[in-house]
Amino acid sequence: MADTSNPLVPPEAASAGDAEAIEYLKQSLAEGRHWYLALLGAIGLWTSSEEYHNDRTYRYLIEGEAFDWLLLAERLCETVDGLLPEDEKNALLFRGLSPLELPAGEVKNLIGERKYGNYLNYFYGITVEEAVLLAVQEEIDKERRVRGFQNSGESADETYQRIYNATREELLKLFRQEKRYPRLKSITLTEQKEFTYWLFKYRLKRCEKAKIASDTKKALKYLKQQRQKRGIFQVPAADPAQDD
Repeated sequence: MADTSNPLVPPEAASAGDAEAIEYLKQSLAEGRHWYLALLGAIGLWTSSEEYHNDRTYRYLIEGEAFDWLLLAERLCETVDGLLPEDEKNALLFRGLSPLELPAGEVKNLIGERKYGNYLNYFYGITVEEAVLLAVQEEIDKERRVRGFQNSGESADETYQRIYNATREELLKLFRQEKRYPRLKSITLTEQKEFTYWLFKYRLKRCEKAKIASDTKKALKYLKQQRQKRGIFQVPAADPAQDD
């Protein structure tokens, strides 16, 4: 299939492309195409970077660069509710596991080169950055247990200090100042994703290349170990590290 995907654009300019994507998904299912291939094709046709639908805001493109493709998959799956295998759909949406193991090149061809590039930004900038935090915190917790400390919750600030040389509170304050966001006690899921992507870029600007590579390798290893601990040996959908 040739790359015919549309770029993600502001929602006011995208309604026709989104309707086309939904119609493509429904028609493909009616013709008997595998639902996952139909879904990827629909993602390739989708155009909105953000939309407000059923009292919920969907932001598919973080910072104009990082494509949250599973959020869009969730939105599209809602349009064909009841027509997809429930167990396979839930495995994709909640665990990122696809019913077909497709090579990265085929996924890129189905959703389009630009969207796949934006997905890589999301994978490394959000998924992997979250794993960097978790992997380092796990290391610190182990060190604390060896030293006889029991409360692992106190390691959170040490984690941020070790990675970014600042506390989470300091970093979140700086992030909100740059974005001109209000300083609230809570943080939404969307803002958390933006903050994580901001942390990724913050780290790239301030860390040595060797440390960046080491942290990325550590995070990818952590992600793989966590899947194996849960008994998941299947390659996650669209995982760019699947050939590592």
